[in-house]
Amino acid sequence: VQLVESGGGLAQPGGSLRLSCAASGFSFSSYAMSWARQAPGKEREIVASIRFSFRGDIISYADSVKGRFTISRDSAKHTMYLQMSRLKPEDTAIYYCNVVVPGPVESIYWGQGTQVTVSA
Repeated sequence: VQLVESGGGLAQPGGSLRLSCAASGFSFSSYAMSWARQAPGKEREIVASIRFSFRGDIISYADSVKGRFTISRDSAKHTMYLQMSRLKPEDTAIYYCNVVVPGPVESIYWGQGTQVTVSA
């Protein structure tokens, strides 16, 4: 399993960024994936999740980003995205993607992270 994030950088308050998570080594569309972030001195928190359902992907967001961030994935490209809009300084953090691989022992894999800084 390999996850590689990209798209981070510097944005102004109110601006937008789109993060990408290129995935390989697992059945991309079948497993739950998430975006999480970790700000300096704070615990890592899940901000958006997506998981497979026969009726369509099930998506959830943390209250802090609801209405501003959108998670999506492209199965053909094996890539998950996080569209971030109306960014705030408190969104500054390292952003990580993860995948939960079920099995006899559930395994969670993480990417290396991409830095997002929101500042004027």
